[in-house]
Amino acid sequence: MHIAAAEPRFVSRDEVPASVLDKEREIAKAQAKNDPKNANKPDQVIYNIVEGRPNKFYGESVLVDQPFVKDPSKTVGELVTEKTAKTGERITVRRFTRYKMGEGLERRGDDFGNEVASLLS
Repeated sequence: MHIAAAEPRFVSRDEVPASVLDKEREIAKAQAKNDPKNANKPDQVIYNIVEGRPNKFYGESVLVDQPFVKDPSKTVGELVTEKTAKTGERITVRRFTRYKMGEGLERRGDDFGNEVASLLS
């Protein structure tokens, strides 16, 4: 249920490719420089804003860093740790699969109305 609602892309921070983090930093840097509130701020402040962006990205895209849907006061990682302590068994999330209706389907390029009209004439 959590995966369907929160749409994580990765299980843990270790799985996030460096290229994805670099792209996030580029986006954050462009946003920070284009923001009028940051016009007079020194480069070090903008650098700190950009470096803070990956933590937000992790919270949105990494399963174990996301707030748990049923109890947002704890993350999925904290929930797993809690359940491990309670059961005494080691619990890990190795992978997940999320299906989204219509994802991966390509739209047809032909025009069904014209096809029917040509058959009727």
